Amino acid sequence: MDSIHVGRALDESLSLLAAPAGAAWDAATGTITRARPADGADRDAVFDEDQRTDAAWTVPAGVLEWTCLRTAEHIAHDLTAYATQLAGADPAGYLPLDLLVRPGTHPRDVLRIVAACARLLRLELDAAGPDARAWHWGPADRTGFAAMAVDEILVHTWDIAQGLGLAWTPPAELSAAVLARLFAHDVPPGADPEPGRTLLWATGRIALPGHARRAGWTVRAAV
Repeated sequence: MDSIHVGRALDESLSLLAAPAGAAWDAATGTITRARPADGADRDAVFDEDQRTDAAWTVPAGVLEWTCLRTAEHIAHDLTAYATQLAGADPAGYLPLDLLVRPGTHPRDVLRIVAACARLLRLELDAAGPDARAWHWGPADRTGFAAMAVDEILVHTWDIAQGLGLAWTPPAELSAAVLARLFAHDVPPGADPEPGRTLLWATGRIALPGHARRAGWTVRAAV
């Protein structure tokens, strides 16, 4: 897996989540912009809409204890962590850093942060050579970091979608690639014909027929 897969996952995520955040996602330019107000909308109406948008993102994200907004912030954090970890090339531990999103940031701007962090990771994935290694429970290569990024984007987009009342399943091709790279030893044969549902099971989101919802899991990114 590589930066292209991260870009595809981001497109899937932000195409779904932009509108509920009062935004528009432009995949061609990789930018989030404010949704155009309805014709004739006055300033007070736009302000009220922003308040309703903020409120919608304060509900829990699916099975998580985090809110939808906190979950989006977490996506950005992990993308930043993967980019800096790979750039730092530390073979034995994690860089002691966290991404802090300022309190009160609008969901639309949090998605802008997600897009920016994804771009940083994609640039680093493209810059890293095939022999580059950095720590993630062992020496992981760039394909492992790309797979972890796609996994984080897809499963947490599903979490947020659950909270916002959106029907969405992670796309099959990307899900199958993540399963093959990170969960190859965890998925029983024939668990589910839909890779998106299998990925949700592998990450403890849902149960499958004959397979209870998982209470814990570990991604295997190390080579």
